[in-house]
Amino acid sequence: MNVLIVIPAIDIMNGCCVRLVRGDYGTAYKVARDAVHTAREFEKVGAEWLHIVDLNGAIATEPVNTDLILKIIDGCGLKIEIGGGIRKMETIDFYFEKGVSRVILGSAAINNPQLVEDAVKKYGDKIAVGIDANEGMVAAEGWTETSAINYLELGKRMDAIGVQYIIFTDISRDGTLSGPNFAQLDLLNRAVSCNVIASGGVSSLKDIVTLSDLKLYGAICGKAIYSGDLSLRQAIALCRTGKV
Repeated sequence: MNVLIVIPAIDIMNGCCVRLVRGDYGTAYKVARDAVHTAREFEKVGAEWLHIVDLNGAIATEPVNTDLILKIIDGCGLKIEIGGGIRKMETIDFYFEKGVSRVILGSAAINNPQLVEDAVKKYGDKIAVGIDANEGMVAAEGWTETSAINYLELGKRMDAIGVQYIIFTDISRDGTLSGPNFAQLDLLNRAVSCNVIASGGVSSLKDIVTLSDLKLYGAICGKAIYSGDLSLRQAIALCRTGKV
């Protein structure tokens, strides 16, 4: 079995841990009382990484929930990857200065690819690109806009400038517990040399096994963990040892 990295997610909106359905901010609902406590619980069951998204930041095009994010970073021993509203090198620098392990650039990959290139030159494999797609076309600005760029084309562009990690989400699957878009993930993984991380729709240990069989690097899990449909402890154990 391929050693898939299972990454739990905390999405932050208005200072709370929330989940969305298909990226619709109007569907936001609170899933945890305390973000720092939640991160510590993920750490206790064996997680090594934590995926954080500043949802307000994604819309505002600059970080919004910084105070809470810094509390999470300081309050646990997990390696943190952070996205949402990161449009400037100063913001990238700030997060790395505060102890973040990986910064995720999303809309910038479409609107300002020079920033991605500059960030990769400066920080190397600490930079990831988030590619979020609607029917194969890349979305941006907190998923409120859809571009004319196909997700495979953007993936190849990012690969060409040296990006080593791509986080791919089929927006139609996100928050639905309907399984990731395995076909699109497989095509992307075959088209680029980057490490591909699946995001959106992961619902069960069966999904984890399928993603591992596709030789993906990682899987981000959100709603399924909070709903109890997926045991983070079992998913991590399965990937590490082949047993739950």
